[in-house]
Amino acid sequence: MFALRSIRAQGLRASMRMPANTLSIAAALAIRGKSSLVPVTMTSPADTLRYADQKLAHFDKMSFLPIRESVVSREMTTRYMTDMIDHAETDVVIIGAGSAGLSCAYELTKHKDVKVTIIEQSVAPGGGCWVGGQLFSAMVVRKPGHTLFDELEVPYDDKGDYVVCKHAALFMGSVIRAALIAPNTKLFNAVAVEDLLVRQTDTGIRVRGVVTNWSLVTQNHDTQSCMDPQVIEAKVVITATGHDGPMGATCAKRLEAIGALPAGLPGMHAMDMSTAEDAVLHMTNEVVPGLIFAGMEVAEVRGCNRMGPTFGAMLMSGQKAASLAIKALERDHGYGTSAWNN
Repeated sequence: MFALRSIRAQGLRASMRMPANTLSIAAALAIRGKSSLVPVTMTSPADTLRYADQKLAHFDKMSFLPIRESVVSREMTTRYMTDMIDHAETDVVIIGAGSAGLSCAYELTKHKDVKVTIIEQSVAPGGGCWVGGQLFSAMVVRKPGHTLFDELEVPYDDKGDYVVCKHAALFMGSVIRAALIAPNTKLFNAVAVEDLLVRQTDTGIRVRGVVTNWSLVTQNHDTQSCMDPQVIEAKVVITATGHDGPMGATCAKRLEAIGALPAGLPGMHAMDMSTAEDAVLHMTNEVVPGLIFAGMEVAEVRGCNRMGPTFGAMLMSGQKAASLAIKALERDHGYGTSAWNN
């Protein structure tokens, strides 16, 4: 699909023919600009109107600095391809950037020497959390799931046994920022996981990565000639793709298809908020070696009830999955010892 597909990192950089005064990729990636503007507080209607007048005058005089179209293309292509090369081998892959997957990614940012790669099939991360039940936007979280709100400084109304965030975007925006601003995480959106990378052992299979493709390609295999995928090797894979649907329960269905899980998975049961969230959290676990289930995909494998538009279990399941991944890295790869950096 891309002419650059087979170019290695060194060849990619060389082929760009960057101007002599252009920063190196490493230096460019290290730059993080900050606004020099200070928030303004208006204390009266007159202040508000004066501020609006000043802003309009400012915008009328504004002119953007010049840039060539090719520079924009180089910036986008170089960064994306460099990330693909860097994350072809990673420590943890998270499939799904919904509330569970992003909570997991955020928790893993606390372990700065663990490389985390997030794969999201949709253009926008967030999954079903952007809107609550029946497309209403408030986000209800039963305690003690609100502790993640406190960590991320997400405002909410305390209702005693539960809290309500006035719009789920407040949480999603906060957790996305917290997860992606960290230097050890990378999100590849509009990318689908088509299969698992496995190794056959004497006791069964071990998951050791994921098979990926562009989401539009994955959704149109029947309408075009075959386009082979790529792979990401990972020490641990966390699947948080949600309950069954067109792109949901991806790993649950695949493990069943290859015989790694019994045929006829129980699937998600009917709604019971009182039992569902505890069950999903407690059953968040490593289902086969190298593969941890989190969020509502747990219900597809374990037969938990659905909880509907309450999200505490999603947040806590994601954070639990992160800790399970750290323990798996310790067990299988010497994380926390001198062997890790070797």
